Amino acid sequence: MEVKDLGKTSTGMQANLAALLSYLLGFVTGIIFYVVEKENKFVRFHAMQSIVVFGFFFALSIVVSIIPIVNMLVFPVWILELILWVILMVKAYQGERFKLPVAGDIAEKNS
Repeated sequence: MEVKDLGKTSTGMQANLAALLSYLLGFVTGIIFYVVEKENKFVRFHAMQSIVVFGFFFALSIVVSIIPIVNMLVFPVWILELILWVILMVKAYQGERFKLPVAGDIAEKNS
């Protein structure tokens, strides 16, 4: 599969690779790429979406693990997060601006 040209990045790497890497360690790499990347809107979109999505999951996992009655949701939340993580990395690498419902809107406004 041929990936379309997504423009230059200020990191010097291909935009699709930088977008994929913005998901690699969740919101941490999202923050890194959002701060470092100044030019490429595609990379900034994926970095911001990573911050929003995985920041939400991080906060949710803390809440779920603290409250005993919802503690049984830890595993399903983790599975959902894992599936979403893989999908977002694949879509970013394919050069697709895959926009999640709420997080994608926030990312679009801030990229």
